[in-house]
Amino acid sequence: MADHDGGLQQGDFRMNIAGNRCALRTSALALAMGLVVVAGCKRDGDAQAPVAAADTAAEPAAPTATPDAPVELRDVIETSPQAVVGITYPPDIARYPGLAKTLGSYADSARAELQQALDGLGNDKPTMPYELSLTFEKVLETPQLVVVTADGSRYTGGAHGEPLVARFVWLPEQQQMLTADKLVADAKGWKAISDYVADQLRERVATRLSGDEMEPAQMQESLRNASRMIADGTGPSADNFSQFQPLTGSDGRISAIRFVFPPYQVGPYSDGTQTVDVPAAVLVPHVGQDVAGLFARG
Repeated sequence: MADHDGGLQQGDFRMNIAGNRCALRTSALALAMGLVVVAGCKRDGDAQAPVAAADTAAEPAAPTATPDAPVELRDVIETSPQAVVGITYPPDIARYPGLAKTLGSYADSARAELQQALDGLGNDKPTMPYELSLTFEKVLETPQLVVVTADGSRYTGGAHGEPLVARFVWLPEQQQMLTADKLVADAKGWKAISDYVADQLRERVATRLSGDEMEPAQMQESLRNASRMIADGTGPSADNFSQFQPLTGSDGRISAIRFVFPPYQVGPYSDGTQTVDVPAAVLVPHVGQDVAGLFARG
């Protein structure tokens, strides 16, 4: 009886060793092939344990935002008998590489057009040097908004230079530019803004003309002409309102948007650059969902 028990114990011992060796082989195979293998090493008479097939299909990697490479913008002062170029950037704008890249592209485009005009002269010399003057200024910086203005002119002959007017609104948290088509969600919104801005501009013209010594008929004609230019330059589309800068209150939220109109868009050159501030109360019902949280409410 003892021999029988001993035989059983010895058999169990051998089976345990075999089982352990099987488990070791299985683990080594799994490590070598990078797979998870579930296998059972059974004793005689036990049911075969099912083997789960490893899923070797690679899951797609989650998209990650690629930060813009650092951009170094340097002020430019160049003089020659043919042209004078002066460009000034905000000193610390490199903190926002995406914004800096956009400013650099705008300046490069302005310089390229100046060079194109110079190339058109051939061997001739301009009667007075052509000129490019451009100043970028950071006028607002919060954790949510960075606003840079660009003002200047490009002279390539004629009675006066061509005004350069641009506004850049950077959203640091979203790492992207806020453009007019992202600012307002639909055509209904642009119609509301168009009506508000046109009314303000017409009222401004009427006030100015009323201070001039003009015959009533002449005044009415001047007002009609001004209204026509205003209507053309403030039609309800994003293109007509592409230049703007947010104005913020003490809480850092946008209290109004200042829309900027270069000369010739809503008035003659002599009227210069014109602006109209549209309050948040007019804008909020129509702004895009992604930027609605930037605006003051109530």
